[in-house]
Amino acid sequence: ACSSSLVAVHLACKALLNFECDMALAGGVQVNPPQHAGYVHQPGAFTAPDGVCRSFDAGAQGTVFGSGMGVVALKRLEDARRDGDTVIAIVRGSAVNNDGADKLGFTAPGVAGQTAVIEKALMFAGVGADTIGYVEAHGTGTPENDKMETLGMRAVFGGDAPPISSNKSMIGHTLSAAGAIEAAFSLLAIRDGVLPPTINHDEPDPAITLDVVPNVAREAKVRHALSNSFGFGGQNVCLILSGAPA
Repeated sequence: ACSSSLVAVHLACKALLNFECDMALAGGVQVNPPQHAGYVHQPGAFTAPDGVCRSFDAGAQGTVFGSGMGVVALKRLEDARRDGDTVIAIVRGSAVNNDGADKLGFTAPGVAGQTAVIEKALMFAGVGADTIGYVEAHGTGTPENDKMETLGMRAVFGGDAPPISSNKSMIGHTLSAAGAIEAAFSLLAIRDGVLPPTINHDEPDPAITLDVVPNVAREAKVRHALSNSFGFGGQNVCLILSGAPA
């Protein structure tokens, strides 16, 4: 579900590294017909009671679903250079794991799994946590989910965590497409040198002590970016990206 398309990107990278293919298209699409429809809110449920997603905000009460798609074209760098392709960014490393029984609930992540998948992705990427300049987080706007995700990041980054954002505040939770769209936001942050905002973020959630990019985009030179996603059933995935070589 929510992490499936970023898992697809991870598996496509592995297929390229194993020379099972020479090019891969990976991602996901989510279309929710009819486009103009509401939902019945239930107290304590996943969706926001007022139709607003407030990722990492003190007023967060749930998410809002949206439609969207994200697809990336992947090749080994030497092949892309040989073929004269435009290289937007480089996948430095990625990792997946599953929380199993060690999670808050079927739809919520566990801190240990979040920590482990980020550490593994950094290890495979061969980069230090202190070199990550931006995190495109899952950030559903569901208080417990956001707390678990950021606690996992805090365990990795300590007191010097990079700024984070979530596109769900802007376009909603795109479910099966969410992970690939997170990768796309990270790609654009690296390419354009701009950290995208987390809109509807007015008062930081005191349980989340990371630097959230609020309301207005800001310029920043991003050396490495991290995309983090988790899905129903405890499936975690993390992708590390860096800028294209000159």
